[in-house]
Amino acid sequence: MPEFDYPEFIPKAGACLVSKNVLSGAGRVRWMVREESKARADNGWRIFSHVDTDEYLADANNLQIADFNQLCAIEPALIGIWDLPVGSDLQIVDEGRGIQIVDTDTGRVVPRESLYVPPPRS
Repeated sequence: MPEFDYPEFIPKAGACLVSKNVLSGAGRVRWMVREESKARADNGWRIFSHVDTDEYLADANNLQIADFNQLCAIEPALIGIWDLPVGSDLQIVDEGRGIQIVDTDTGRVVPRESLYVPPPRS
């Protein structure tokens, strides 16, 4: 996917830290954690793939800053989590009933009505 060849799903969505496995297509988005922002453009989201290991993530060279909208183009389910609060620890689960966003700590599915819906594009 070319670097800026994606739509703006969420106006002013900011940037986040992402595993290079997600960007390269080596792994699908699986884990999402929201931390306090480290800079003005940082929305606090940390996005990891299903193939990431602790060893892989321990090497800062395996992480990259990316536009959140670019990640939404890779995995549209990320659109819904955009405005969930700092401290959110989520995972994408797909067990044949469609993609669900699940709270990692409780195992509960995040209800659809809690997910962000972007404004209509003009």
